[in-house]
Amino acid sequence: MAGHRIYAMPFAGVHRAYIAKAEKKGRTREEVDEVIRWLTGYSQSELDGHVEQQTDFTHFFGEAPMNPDRTLITGKVCGVQVETVEEPLMREIRYLDKLVDELAKGRPMEKILRKP
Repeated sequence: MAGHRIYAMPFAGVHRAYIAKAEKKGRTREEVDEVIRWLTGYSQSELDGHVEQQTDFTHFFGEAPMNPDRTLITGKVCGVQVETVEEPLMREIRYLDKLVDELAKGRPMEKILRKP
């Protein structure tokens, strides 16, 4: 698949960066994994498998059932309005970036997970 170079990057490397970012702000790996599971629909064992197998972003998101409520994620990440990203895979990546940003900023988990 042609596209941005992040598509071929192993998810595991970015996962480590997400954890480090969250832990620096007093959050936990478990919370990072919870938001990833919420977004992707993966179980913890499936998520761990993708990390261990060094799955690239294309396959990581391509195989995920994906939460239909992810479209409730709005706002900017890296100056980009996530809900307006046209390329589907990049939009999924930006959704995940946004969730981890909210976690690191101390937002309550029920708000991050878009619970009523």
